[in-house]
Amino acid sequence: MDFCDLNQRIKPYDEAAAQRAVAQWNSIAKPIGSLGVLEDDVVRIAGITGSEDIDISRRAVVAMCADNGVVAQGVTQTGQEVTGFVAANMVRNRSSVCQMAKPARADVVPVDVGIASPVKGILDKNVMRGTNDMTKGPAMSLDQARAAIQAGIDVVHDLVGQGYKIILTGEMGIGNTTSSSAIASVLMGVDPQVVTGKGAGLSDEGLSRKVKAIRQAIQVNRPDASDVLDVLSKVGGLDIAGMAGTFIGGALEGVPVVVDGFVSQVAALVATRLCPASHQFMLASHLSAEPASRMAMDELGLDPVIYAGMRLGEGTGAVCLLPLLDMTLMLYRGTTFDATGMDAYDEELV
Repeated sequence: MDFCDLNQRIKPYDEAAAQRAVAQWNSIAKPIGSLGVLEDDVVRIAGITGSEDIDISRRAVVAMCADNGVVAQGVTQTGQEVTGFVAANMVRNRSSVCQMAKPARADVVPVDVGIASPVKGILDKNVMRGTNDMTKGPAMSLDQARAAIQAGIDVVHDLVGQGYKIILTGEMGIGNTTSSSAIASVLMGVDPQVVTGKGAGLSDEGLSRKVKAIRQAIQVNRPDASDVLDVLSKVGGLDIAGMAGTFIGGALEGVPVVVDGFVSQVAALVATRLCPASHQFMLASHLSAEPASRMAMDELGLDPVIYAGMRLGEGTGAVCLLPLLDMTLMLYRGTTFDATGMDAYDEELV
Protein backbone atom coordinates (compact mmCIF):
# COMPACT_ATOMS: atom_id res chain seq x y z
CA MET A 1 0.00 0.00 0.00
CA ASP A 2 1.53 3.28 -1.17
CA PHE A 3 0.14 6.08 0.98
CA CYS A 4 1.74 8.76 -1.20
CA ASP A 5 -0.19 7.35 -4.15
CA LEU A 6 -3.41 7.26 -2.13
CA ASN A 7 -2.87 10.86 -1.07
CA GLN A 8 -2.39 11.96 -4.68
CA ARG A 9 -5.58 10.14 -5.70
CA ILE A 10 -7.71 12.19 -3.30
CA LYS A 11 -9.61 14.82 -5.25
CA PRO A 12 -8.82 18.33 -3.95
CA TYR A 13 -11.32 20.12 -1.75
CA ASP A 14 -13.56 22.26 -3.99
CA GLU A 15 -13.11 25.84 -2.80
CA ALA A 16 -15.50 27.18 -5.47
CA ALA A 17 -18.33 24.95 -4.21
CA ALA A 18 -17.53 25.98 -0.64
CA GLN A 19 -17.78 29.66 -1.59
CA ARG A 20 -21.12 29.05 -3.30
CA ALA A 21 -22.33 27.53 -0.03
CA VAL A 22 -21.10 30.61 1.83
CA ALA A 23 -23.06 32.79 -0.60
CA GLN A 24 -26.14 30.65 -0.01
CA TRP A 25 -25.79 31.09 3.75
CA ASN A 26 -25.37 34.83 3.36
CA SER A 27 -28.64 34.99 1.40
CA ILE A 28 -30.61 33.37 4.23
CA ALA A 29 -32.68 35.76 6.38
CA LYS A 30 -30.61 35.60 9.54
CA PRO A 31 -27.43 37.19 10.92
CA ILE A 32 -24.34 36.09 9.00
CA GLY A 33 -22.45 33.21 10.62
CA SER A 34 -24.98 32.96 13.45
CA LEU A 35 -25.01 29.14 13.49
CA GLY A 36 -21.27 29.02 14.01
CA VAL A 37 -19.61 25.65 13.45
CA LEU A 38 -22.83 24.17 12.03
CA GLU A 39 -22.67 26.66 9.16
CA ASP A 40 -18.99 25.87 8.70
CA ASP A 41 -19.81 22.17 8.50
CA VAL A 42 -22.32 22.71 5.70
CA VAL A 43 -19.76 24.77 3.80
CA ARG A 44 -17.19 22.04 4.39
CA ILE A 45 -19.57 19.39 3.02
CA ALA A 46 -20.04 21.49 -0.10
CA GLY A 47 -16.28 21.66 -0.58
CA ILE A 48 -15.96 17.92 0.03
CA THR A 49 -18.67 16.89 -2.40
CA GLY A 50 -18.12 19.62 -4.98
CA SER A 51 -21.70 20.86 -4.80
CA GLU A 52 -23.54 23.46 -2.75
CA ASP A 53 -26.68 21.29 -3.08
CA ILE A 54 -26.06 19.26 0.06
CA ASP A 55 -27.39 15.71 0.24
CA ILE A 56 -26.64 13.57 3.30
CA SER A 57 -29.90 11.64 3.15
CA ARG A 58 -28.25 8.20 3.26
CA ARG A 59 -25.89 7.83 6.18
CA ALA A 60 -23.97 4.92 7.64
CA VAL A 61 -22.09 4.35 10.88
CA VAL A 62 -19.11 2.10 10.16
CA ALA A 63 -18.30 0.44 13.48
CA MET A 64 -14.86 -1.18 13.43
CA CYS A 65 -14.78 -4.00 15.99
CA ALA A 66 -11.57 -5.55 17.31
CA ASP A 67 -9.94 -6.90 20.44
CA ASN A 68 -6.83 -5.52 22.08
CA GLY A 69 -4.33 -7.93 23.66
CA VAL A 70 -3.32 -5.35 26.26
CA VAL A 71 -6.46 -6.23 28.26
CA ALA A 72 -4.30 -8.96 29.78
CA GLN A 73 -2.66 -6.20 31.84
CA GLY A 74 -5.84 -5.37 33.76
CA VAL A 75 -6.44 -2.08 31.96
CA THR A 76 -10.20 -2.52 31.56
CA GLN A 77 -13.20 -2.91 33.81
CA THR A 78 -14.75 -5.64 31.66
CA GLY A 79 -13.36 -8.71 29.95
CA GLN A 80 -12.40 -9.10 26.30
CA GLU A 81 -15.54 -11.13 25.60
CA VAL A 82 -17.63 -7.94 25.77
CA THR A 83 -16.27 -6.86 22.37
CA GLY A 84 -17.92 -9.82 20.68
CA PHE A 85 -21.07 -9.47 22.77
CA VAL A 86 -21.62 -5.84 21.76
CA ALA A 87 -20.66 -6.54 18.14
CA ALA A 88 -23.31 -9.28 18.05
CA ASN A 89 -25.84 -6.79 19.41
CA MET A 90 -24.85 -4.41 16.62
CA VAL A 91 -25.62 -7.15 14.12
CA ARG A 92 -29.04 -7.55 15.77
CA ASN A 93 -29.52 -3.75 15.71
CA ARG A 94 -29.71 -3.66 19.52
CA SER A 95 -26.54 -1.90 20.69
CA SER A 96 -26.39 1.67 22.03
CA VAL A 97 -25.40 3.21 18.71
CA CYS A 98 -28.11 1.24 16.91
CA GLN A 99 -30.78 2.66 19.21
CA MET A 100 -29.47 6.20 18.83
CA ALA A 101 -29.07 5.82 15.06
CA LYS A 102 -32.76 5.08 14.52
CA PRO A 103 -34.10 8.61 15.04
CA ALA A 104 -31.06 9.94 13.16
CA ARG A 105 -32.00 7.73 10.17
CA ALA A 106 -28.55 6.16 10.03
CA ASP A 107 -27.68 2.56 9.25
CA VAL A 108 -25.12 0.82 11.45
CA VAL A 109 -22.56 -1.37 9.68
CA PRO A 110 -20.52 -3.41 12.18
CA VAL A 111 -17.24 -4.73 10.79
CA ASP A 112 -15.09 -7.49 12.27
CA VAL A 113 -11.58 -6.24 11.64
CA GLY A 114 -10.02 -8.08 14.58
CA ILE A 115 -12.48 -9.65 17.05
CA ALA A 116 -11.00 -12.51 19.05
CA SER A 117 -13.93 -14.86 18.40
CA PRO A 118 -16.10 -14.96 15.25
CA VAL A 119 -19.46 -13.16 15.35
CA LYS A 120 -22.24 -14.54 13.20
CA GLY A 121 -23.69 -12.17 10.60
CA ILE A 122 -21.08 -9.41 10.92
CA LEU A 123 -19.23 -8.01 7.91
CA ASP A 124 -16.06 -10.10 7.96
CA LYS A 125 -12.84 -8.17 7.32
CA ASN A 126 -10.91 -9.94 10.07
CA VAL A 127 -7.15 -9.43 9.89
CA MET A 128 -6.21 -11.34 13.06
CA ARG A 129 -8.05 -12.62 16.12
CA GLY A 130 -7.18 -9.65 18.31
CA THR A 131 -3.88 -7.85 18.62
CA ASN A 132 -0.95 -9.14 20.63
CA ASP A 133 -0.26 -7.76 24.11
CA MET A 134 1.69 -4.62 23.23
CA THR A 135 3.50 -4.64 26.58
CA LYS A 136 5.41 -7.72 25.39
CA GLY A 137 6.05 -6.76 21.76
CA PRO A 138 4.35 -5.23 18.69
CA ALA A 139 0.56 -5.31 18.75
CA MET A 140 0.56 -6.43 15.10
CA SER A 141 2.82 -6.58 12.06
CA LEU A 142 3.15 -3.78 9.53
CA ASP A 143 1.31 -5.93 6.98
CA GLN A 144 -1.56 -6.50 9.41
CA ALA A 145 -1.81 -2.77 10.07
CA ARG A 146 -1.93 -2.12 6.32
CA ALA A 147 -4.58 -4.82 5.85
CA ALA A 148 -6.80 -3.27 8.52
CA ILE A 149 -6.45 0.16 6.91
CA GLN A 150 -7.33 -1.37 3.55
CA ALA A 151 -10.41 -2.97 5.11
CA GLY A 152 -11.68 0.47 6.11
CA ILE A 153 -11.02 1.86 2.64
CA ASP A 154 -12.85 -1.07 1.03
CA VAL A 155 -15.91 -0.81 3.29
CA VAL A 156 -16.37 2.88 2.48
CA HIS A 157 -15.91 2.22 -1.25
CA ASP A 158 -18.69 -0.36 -1.13
CA LEU A 159 -21.04 1.84 0.91
CA VAL A 160 -20.61 4.84 -1.37
CA GLY A 161 -21.31 2.51 -4.30
CA GLN A 162 -24.61 1.68 -2.57
CA GLY A 163 -25.53 5.36 -2.41
CA TYR A 164 -24.42 6.45 1.04
CA LYS A 165 -23.59 10.16 1.21
CA ILE A 166 -21.95 10.54 4.61
CA ILE A 167 -19.96 8.09 6.75
CA LEU A 168 -19.73 8.14 10.53
CA THR A 169 -16.93 6.41 12.39
CA GLY A 170 -17.61 4.07 15.28
CA GLU A 171 -15.81 1.27 17.09
CA MET A 172 -16.13 -1.51 19.59
CA GLY A 173 -13.03 -2.89 21.23
CA ILE A 174 -12.44 -3.47 24.92
CA GLY A 175 -9.05 -1.94 25.72
CA ASN A 176 -8.96 0.43 22.76
CA THR A 177 -8.63 3.59 24.83
CA THR A 178 -5.34 2.13 26.09
CA SER A 179 -4.11 1.65 22.51
CA SER A 180 -5.41 5.10 21.56
CA SER A 181 -3.64 6.76 24.48
CA ALA A 182 -0.39 4.99 23.57
CA ILE A 183 -0.62 6.26 19.97
CA ALA A 184 -1.53 9.76 21.16
CA SER A 185 1.38 9.82 23.59
CA VAL A 186 3.88 8.93 20.87
CA LEU A 187 2.47 11.01 18.00
CA MET A 188 1.86 14.12 20.10
CA GLY A 189 5.01 13.76 22.16
CA VAL A 190 3.37 13.92 25.58
CA ASP A 191 3.66 11.76 28.68
CA PRO A 192 1.23 8.81 28.92
CA GLN A 193 -0.13 10.18 32.21
CA VAL A 194 -1.36 13.30 30.39
CA VAL A 195 -3.25 11.51 27.61
CA THR A 196 -4.69 8.56 29.53
CA GLY A 197 -8.16 8.54 31.05
CA LYS A 198 -10.41 6.06 32.82
CA GLY A 199 -12.12 4.87 29.65
CA ALA A 200 -15.36 3.02 30.38
CA GLY A 201 -15.00 3.50 34.13
CA LEU A 202 -11.71 2.41 35.67
CA SER A 203 -10.85 3.00 39.30
CA ASP A 204 -7.82 5.08 40.23
CA GLU A 205 -5.89 1.83 40.69
CA GLY A 206 -7.01 0.66 37.27
CA LEU A 207 -5.91 3.95 35.72
CA SER A 208 -2.46 3.48 37.26
CA ARG A 209 -2.21 0.02 35.67
CA LYS A 210 -3.29 1.49 32.36
CA VAL A 211 -0.61 4.18 32.42
CA LYS A 212 1.99 1.63 33.49
CA ALA A 213 1.03 -0.65 30.59
CA ILE A 214 1.35 2.19 28.09
CA ARG A 215 4.77 3.17 29.44
CA GLN A 216 5.91 -0.43 29.24
CA ALA A 217 4.58 -0.84 25.68
CA ILE A 218 6.42 2.29 24.52
CA GLN A 219 9.62 1.20 26.28
CA VAL A 220 9.50 -2.34 24.86
CA ASN A 221 8.57 -1.40 21.29
CA ARG A 222 10.29 1.99 20.89
CA PRO A 223 7.85 3.21 18.22
CA ASP A 224 9.21 5.82 15.81
CA ALA A 225 7.07 8.96 16.14
CA SER A 226 8.07 10.03 12.62
CA ASP A 227 6.67 6.80 11.15
CA VAL A 228 2.95 6.60 11.93
CA LEU A 229 2.57 3.08 10.54
CA ASP A 230 5.34 1.92 12.86
CA VAL A 231 3.52 3.50 15.81
CA LEU A 232 0.16 2.01 14.77
CA SER A 233 1.56 -1.49 14.39
CA LYS A 234 3.52 -1.47 17.64
CA VAL A 235 1.11 0.15 20.12
CA GLY A 236 -2.14 0.49 18.17
CA GLY A 237 -5.28 -1.50 17.53
CA LEU A 238 -6.96 -3.06 14.52
CA ASP A 239 -10.12 -1.04 15.13
CA ILE A 240 -8.04 2.16 15.08
CA ALA A 241 -6.35 1.05 11.86
CA GLY A 242 -9.72 0.20 10.33
CA MET A 243 -11.10 3.62 11.24
CA ALA A 244 -8.02 5.31 9.79
CA GLY A 245 -8.87 3.47 6.58
CA THR A 246 -12.46 4.70 6.85
CA PHE A 247 -11.24 8.30 6.89
CA ILE A 248 -8.92 7.72 3.94
CA GLY A 249 -11.67 5.85 2.10
CA GLY A 250 -14.09 8.73 2.55
CA ALA A 251 -11.55 11.14 1.13
CA LEU A 252 -10.92 8.87 -1.85
CA GLU A 253 -14.67 8.64 -2.50
CA GLY A 254 -15.33 12.36 -1.96
CA VAL A 255 -17.75 12.00 0.95
CA PRO A 256 -17.63 13.55 4.43
CA VAL A 257 -16.54 11.33 7.32
CA VAL A 258 -17.60 12.22 10.86
CA VAL A 259 -15.09 11.91 13.69
CA ASP A 260 -16.51 10.39 16.87
CA GLY A 261 -14.78 10.36 20.28
CA PHE A 262 -11.21 9.88 21.44
CA VAL A 263 -10.52 6.54 19.73
CA SER A 264 -11.89 7.93 16.47
CA GLN A 265 -9.93 11.14 16.92
CA VAL A 266 -6.70 9.16 17.23
CA ALA A 267 -7.63 7.20 14.11
CA ALA A 268 -8.23 10.51 12.33
CA LEU A 269 -4.79 11.66 13.45
CA VAL A 270 -3.27 8.47 12.05
CA ALA A 271 -5.12 8.97 8.75
CA THR A 272 -3.99 12.59 8.54
CA ARG A 273 -0.35 11.62 9.08
CA LEU A 274 -0.59 8.85 6.46
CA CYS A 275 -2.63 10.83 3.88
CA PRO A 276 -2.65 14.55 4.70
CA ALA A 277 -5.28 15.27 2.02
CA SER A 278 -7.81 13.17 3.97
CA HIS A 279 -8.00 15.85 6.66
CA GLN A 280 -10.28 18.15 4.66
CA PHE A 281 -12.92 15.44 4.42
CA MET A 282 -13.44 15.16 8.18
CA LEU A 283 -16.18 16.67 10.33
CA ALA A 284 -15.90 16.72 14.13
CA SER A 285 -18.92 15.69 16.18
CA HIS A 286 -18.13 16.03 19.88
CA LEU A 287 -15.45 16.51 22.49
CA SER A 288 -14.95 13.30 24.44
CA ALA A 289 -14.57 13.16 28.22
CA GLU A 290 -11.16 11.52 27.74
CA PRO A 291 -8.40 13.95 28.84
CA ALA A 292 -6.57 13.96 25.50
CA SER A 293 -9.65 14.57 23.38
CA ARG A 294 -9.10 18.33 23.28
CA MET A 295 -5.44 17.81 22.47
CA ALA A 296 -6.33 15.51 19.60
CA MET A 297 -8.91 17.95 18.24
CA ASP A 298 -6.42 20.80 18.43
CA GLU A 299 -3.84 18.63 16.67
CA LEU A 300 -6.40 17.95 13.93
CA GLY A 301 -7.55 21.55 13.76
CA LEU A 302 -11.21 20.51 13.97
CA ASP A 303 -14.05 22.21 15.86
CA PRO A 304 -16.48 19.86 17.61
CA VAL A 305 -20.13 20.87 17.76
CA ILE A 306 -21.16 18.96 20.90
CA TYR A 307 -19.71 19.38 24.39
CA ALA A 308 -21.56 16.83 26.50
CA GLY A 309 -18.86 14.87 28.33
CA MET A 310 -19.72 11.73 26.34
CA ARG A 311 -17.55 8.61 26.54
CA LEU A 312 -19.77 5.77 25.33
CA GLY A 313 -18.07 5.05 22.02
CA GLU A 314 -19.58 2.91 19.24
CA GLY A 315 -20.12 6.07 17.15
CA THR A 316 -22.80 7.47 19.47
CA GLY A 317 -21.33 10.97 19.52
CA ALA A 318 -21.04 11.04 15.74
CA VAL A 319 -24.69 10.02 15.41
CA CYS A 320 -25.71 12.96 17.62
CA LEU A 321 -24.36 15.35 14.99
CA LEU A 322 -26.82 14.19 12.31
CA PRO A 323 -30.06 15.75 13.68
CA LEU A 324 -28.17 19.02 14.17
CA LEU A 325 -26.98 18.91 10.57
CA ASP A 326 -30.51 18.08 9.39
CA MET A 327 -31.93 21.11 11.19
CA THR A 328 -29.11 23.30 9.89
CA LEU A 329 -29.78 22.17 6.32
CA MET A 330 -33.47 23.03 6.70
CA LEU A 331 -32.42 26.59 7.37
CA TYR A 332 -29.75 26.51 4.64
CA ARG A 333 -32.51 25.75 2.15
CA GLY A 334 -34.91 28.17 3.82
CA THR A 335 -36.18 31.72 3.56
CA THR A 336 -33.91 34.26 1.87
CA PHE A 337 -33.67 37.98 2.40
CA ASP A 338 -35.13 38.48 -1.08
CA ALA A 339 -38.19 36.41 -0.20
CA THR A 340 -38.87 38.44 2.94
CA GLY A 341 -38.19 41.85 1.43
CA MET A 342 -35.59 42.52 4.14
CA ASP A 343 -32.21 44.08 3.46
CA ALA A 344 -29.39 41.57 3.68
CA TYR A 345 -26.68 41.91 6.29
CA ASP A 346 -23.55 43.66 5.08
CA GLU A 347 -20.69 41.15 4.97
CA GLU A 348 -18.16 43.96 5.39
CA LEU A 349 -19.60 44.85 8.78
CA VAL A 350 -19.57 41.32 10.19
